[in-house]
Amino acid sequence: MRQRSKITMPASEMVEGPEAWDRFTKTMKQVLNVPHSEIKKRVEEHRAEAAKNPNRRGPKRKVRPSAFRASGV
Repeated sequence: MRQRSKITMPASEMVEGPEAWDRFTKTMKQVLNVPHSEIKKRVEEHRAEAAKNPNRRGPKRKVRPSAFRASGV
């Protein structure tokens, strides 16, 4: 029988007390400081890249005909 090699990962740093709260607050301020428009832009870029994948699993996005897009409707 073949044995599985056990991968050991270093334990993540455990911080308690006031320093933990300060680190959490600092991280949340960084996350919430990103403008919503930037988040929307990144999501749209990701969706455009994902739509190019021909091997996509699940339902495909509907593609509007080019004549319909050109008319501006």
